[in-house]
Amino acid sequence: MIFEILTIFPAMFASPLEDSIVGKARERGLVRVRVHNIRDFAADKHQMTDDRPFGGGEGMVMKPEPIVAALRAIKDDGPPARTILLSPQGRLFNQEIARELSLLSRIVLICGRYEGVDERVAEHYSDDQLSIGDYVLTGGELGAMIVVDALTRLVPGALGNVGSALADSFSEPVLEHPQYTRPQTFEGLAVPDVLLSGNHEMIRRWRRGQALLRTSMRRPDLFSRLDLSSEDLSLLEAAREEFRRTEKNGCPDRL
Repeated sequence: MIFEILTIFPAMFASPLEDSIVGKARERGLVRVRVHNIRDFAADKHQMTDDRPFGGGEGMVMKPEPIVAALRAIKDDGPPARTILLSPQGRLFNQEIARELSLLSRIVLICGRYEGVDERVAEHYSDDQLSIGDYVLTGGELGAMIVVDALTRLVPGALGNVGSALADSFSEPVLEHPQYTRPQTFEGLAVPDVLLSGNHEMIRRWRRGQALLRTSMRRPDLFSRLDLSSEDLSLLEAAREEFRRTEKNGCPDRL
């Protein structure tokens, strides 16, 4: 998979693209990430990429010419690409969209700045728009990093454990179950006995129930989308009962 990133702050991508899963995937040739400085495609000597909005208003708007020039310059440098504008007005990025995009061989990500980009870029020179959430960021760079990371995890071979991507939270609309590691007891808090039992079926059932409970409590919007089986309902009730017992016994303040 090839990622083409258009930005006026290319240095922001140096460390995130070199480390962790993305960095290793690049080293193995599973993904390629090419960062393009939009300023390099500005026609004037000052390399201006923004201007005041027509009709007045606060802030500046990114000009269409440098962005479109960059898109045209990279158009034929690889397989056909889908062009995506990172924008608060776009589709809310989620795991389903990540899976959809992971099937593509090449993606162009346009990072907006200031008050946004000229509407003609959004309407006529991009194929899609994505938002990473309902909050305000300084630009689209962080959103582009998130998209690259999420899609890279879905590239075959990018993760050491093939099952990791399938087991990730949001592979279905259910949060992940609680995870524990050594030590077995920490400051009086013990790992649940079921995880030490060695009974894989009991562990599977406990984890499923805990995952459903977490989803119902923390993300009711996701929980409402679930079609629960009779086993799921039974495991959820068991998890709720365990939670009620824990709440009744209380937990000491650790800080």
